Amino acid sequence: MITDQYAVMGNPIEHSKSPLIHTLFAQQTEQSLNYKAILVETQNDKFVTAVKKFQQAGGRGLNITVPFKQIAWELVDKRSEQAELAGAVNTIWFDSQDIYHGENTDGIGLIRDLTKNHNCLIQDKKVLVLGAGGAVRGILEPLLKAHPIQCVIANRTVSKAEKLAELFAHLGQVTASSYGALAGQSYDLIINGTSTSLQGKIPPLADGLINQNGWCYDMMYANTATPFMQWANNQGATNILDGLGMLVEQAAESFYIWRKIKPNTAPVIQHVREQF
Repeated sequence: MITDQYAVMGNPIEHSKSPLIHTLFAQQTEQSLNYKAILVETQNDKFVTAVKKFQQAGGRGLNITVPFKQIAWELVDKRSEQAELAGAVNTIWFDSQDIYHGENTDGIGLIRDLTKNHNCLIQDKKVLVLGAGGAVRGILEPLLKAHPIQCVIANRTVSKAEKLAELFAHLGQVTASSYGALAGQSYDLIINGTSTSLQGKIPPLADGLINQNGWCYDMMYANTATPFMQWANNQGATNILDGLGMLVEQAAESFYIWRKIKPNTAPVIQHVREQF
């Protein structure tokens, strides 16, 4: 019997947790599959070639990470409504007619981690999202469908935030702001969708932005508190989280798309955390 093949493609890829996560899912759900990491050179044609080679060799599905999510969006034949709006695809599967299907599970992963794993209520809450790049665009639809009373996108280049606010305006009360203009406002949930934590920095944020019992969520994760998490702690945030749960939850949604079975994420999050 041939074992089903899955993989994650990106560059860099050596630090990816996806092979570990999906192997744990497979063991837990008794699914027979192999999952590996594939480093792909960054020229666009190399990515398309790698995907086709993987599919022609009998591969069943792929996760896509930086910097190929936008190219994956262009490559697939059919996109979900969520992937369409996200402008990026992180999950691909191939059907029996060799049609490439694309989904973006990042936003689902974020919302599930917040609401299911940590009991964070988003409905009727004031939400601030930091950043206006691909990572933020990928989470906005599921976030707005959780019905916050207000969603503000703040970014250094305000025009980028304005474009996102316009794109998602049909889903709720979403506006754009500079970082400076946030002073004097306060929010129930602040999500850091910038990559500043990777550089050991945070966006230029005013004091007093976090409401009492407020939540702060960094979409990045590390083995120690990120600079944004440290800022949140200094500002008195009650609930401070990194993005590891989001990573495992988005992987679980990919796994469900491929295998039609939902893994239990809690022990996997704990296991991956212990590997740091």
